[in-house]
Amino acid sequence: MAKDTSKQPHAHSDPRIAELETQVAVLTAALQRERADAINQRRHFDEQLANVRATVKATVMTGLLPVIDNFERALKHVPAELESNDYVKGVQGIVKQFEKTLEAMGVERILTVGQPFDPNMHEAISVEEGEGQKEIVSEELQAGYKIGSDVIRHAVVRVRPE
Repeated sequence: MAKDTSKQPHAHSDPRIAELETQVAVLTAALQRERADAINQRRHFDEQLANVRATVKATVMTGLLPVIDNFERALKHVPAELESNDYVKGVQGIVKQFEKTLEAMGVERILTVGQPFDPNMHEAISVEEGEGQKEIVSEELQAGYKIGSDVIRHAVVRVRPE
């Protein structure tokens, strides 16, 4: 006669042993469910934590963007005779450092001029006269930024048909 190698509890003549084997099977199944629940809760917590971090990063970046805007505006209006001034070069260095910090944090500037108008990325404030089927961004009035695919500020643009 062949030996039974299945994992089923053995039928014993002693009902106490059969009862204990049944309890072990029930407790083992319960433990496996609890472990699966713990793993799922950990994953859910990690997802929530990542979402909170992304929200905080976007909030902080949104608060800092007007600073970079003002630096860039100031640099656009530097008189030609002051372009090589050390003070102006220092401000340019600050802007470059700020841009590198944004990049290191995963913040990207939204592409604008020459790009097809995308209402998910761009906010058009005017449309120039012209003929054409598609709208192309002709001018950037304020830079837009995104983190991954999430827009933290739309680029404010002018658009022309092409």
